[in-house]
Amino acid sequence: MYFAALLARTEDGWEASDTELDDVETLSDLADLAREASPDEDTVLVLIEQEDGWFGVVRVEGEDEDPRIYVSDAAAASRSSYGEILLTDELLGREPGDDGTDLDALDLDGTEDGEPADDDADTGAGSVPHGPVGDAQILEDLGVSEKELATLTEDAVNTIAEALGASEVLETVR
Repeated sequence: MYFAALLARTEDGWEASDTELDDVETLSDLADLAREASPDEDTVLVLIEQEDGWFGVVRVEGEDEDPRIYVSDAAAASRSSYGEILLTDELLGREPGDDGTDLDALDLDGTEDGEPADDDADTGAGSVPHGPVGDAQILEDLGVSEKELATLTEDAVNTIAEALGASEVLETVR
């Protein structure tokens, strides 16, 4: 089960809104959705959580800034359509369009139908890492340290909202 919410910082504090990601196909779409939540170009956080699997934070600041991204477990998120939105080539350290398959590196030694020649066949450079990726300092100035972010697992979105002083407004959209 997924939960996604937008938290927009305003002069009066945080405002939360439930967000539907069904029409979001790219990180650019997600950033545009976040920017719409704050016409004054204030900080907007997109919080996405898959129950007991992974969570992601996208931080958008103004029109010209690139979104900052943190994903708690890239491998788990890569198996999710919402996670794939966040896991850009840049975030994973890949060249654009590189799907991780390097035809020059394949061992074409007669193994049948993609059968691995050894136990290390799936550890190529293009594989998605287990564990966190992205900007671990994404919430540092808002009161959630890199160390705290790295230790979050279950109920991460609520824990982040509580640290930001936004748990009550988040609860209204949950």
